[in-house]
Amino acid sequence: MNDLPIFQSPICPLPLAHHAQVTIGHGSGGQLTHQLISDVFQKHFNHPALTQGNDGALIDLASQTAQQKLVVSTDAHIVTPLFFAGGDIGRLAVCGTVNDVAMMGADPKYLTVSFVIEEGFPIDQLEQIALSMSSACAEAGISIVAADTKVTEKGKADGLFISTTGFGLLPAGRLIAGDQARPGDAVIVTGSLGNHTIAIAEARGNLGFQSGVESDTAPLNHLTSALLAEIDDVHVLRDPTRGGLATTLVEITRQSGVTIELDEASIPIDQPVWAACSMLGLDPLYLANEGKAIVILPEAKASKAIEVLKTNPYGRNAAVIGRVVNVEKARLLLKTPFGTTRVLDMLAGEMLPRIC
Repeated sequence: MNDLPIFQSPICPLPLAHHAQVTIGHGSGGQLTHQLISDVFQKHFNHPALTQGNDGALIDLASQTAQQKLVVSTDAHIVTPLFFAGGDIGRLAVCGTVNDVAMMGADPKYLTVSFVIEEGFPIDQLEQIALSMSSACAEAGISIVAADTKVTEKGKADGLFISTTGFGLLPAGRLIAGDQARPGDAVIVTGSLGNHTIAIAEARGNLGFQSGVESDTAPLNHLTSALLAEIDDVHVLRDPTRGGLATTLVEITRQSGVTIELDEASIPIDQPVWAACSMLGLDPLYLANEGKAIVILPEAKASKAIEVLKTNPYGRNAAVIGRVVNVEKARLLLKTPFGTTRVLDMLAGEMLPRIC
């Protein structure tokens, strides 16, 4: 009698081996998926909601009373390369969404995260990114409470894409938005501009020299909460990410229907960033930032705001860079050191794609 071939049932697989790379099987929803979740993600994202095996997280919002509102923001991250000086896609994903919630004047509490992973992606790099996300969450004082993974065929996802959704609580009566800028307001930026874009350009080999510039990727919620604890009439908070300072301020002028006038000499830009911009023909006012905030508030409160911001490591280079001058036209003006004034518009295209 001939021996029959023995087939291994996919329902009852052989004991799982540890993999060095992500395989299509890791996206099956089966044991490989569970192994990936337990060995990489649950290992670093340790909120109890993630260990319950449910399709959603049950979060106790008993504290959300009539004195608080829920703020939600979501974002996707496709940066290349995945690792760069000052951060990686994981830290970027956490900080970017934390900051979006914080710029509403809210206190970020929870994140959910979705991973689209390309087959063949190294597990050790995935764990490094998960650890980076965990560290960023600890710094921000938030938790990842729900997550999902999908694996796509090799060549379909360029390594790794991450999407995040953030949830925060906003005190009732607090209104901070892009349409709240008023004549007589001061415009503040919390630090030097353009570092993130230049760090990404160097990581791609676009500079041709070593700049020493690191990305400014950072969670800003502690900085904004300290500011709001001292000053209760902040009008606008915004992080100038893609499109940079100029594009973000043009958006605000249009939302509020005001003219903002900037003093070019007062805008903080590190010398290595200036040098890199000169080499590449880039305008630093349009470079992306991932750890800076624009603050617009009554001019009488500007000195106090600078004092508070400088007590935080991410605000030590804060500076008043302009003011809201009138409501005749929605436009952004730049006063140069030569005494001339020029109109700034939104960035028309993309200086450097896939930076966040």
